[in-house]
Amino acid sequence: MRINIVGRQFEITDPIRLHIEKKAEKLASYKGFVQQLDFVVWKESPSKEEYAVEVTVDVERHDDFFAKVEGPDVYDAIDEVVSKADRQLHDHREKLKSVR
Repeated sequence: MRINIVGRQFEITDPIRLHIEKKAEKLASYKGFVQQLDFVVWKESPSKEEYAVEVTVDVERHDDFFAKVEGPDVYDAIDEVVSKADRQLHDHREKLKSVR
């Protein structure tokens, strides 16, 4: 599973990169069909302390899953976006199990 981390007009520091990689390990349990994770982090506006994090999950034989979170703390936003992606992947896996 490949993880891409991009900052849009925002510097991705080593602690932020490590936090994203650590949280992305939670999605590694879906390694059977998750191919790639793309994280994009940016600051909403220069005057506000508001950050946005989005993740796109590339899945085999299915459209990509997408989650986005905005919040005042970048670390909390990362946690929440990974949680949303995890829920989407869990629901998808359960749906596949029920079809079989």
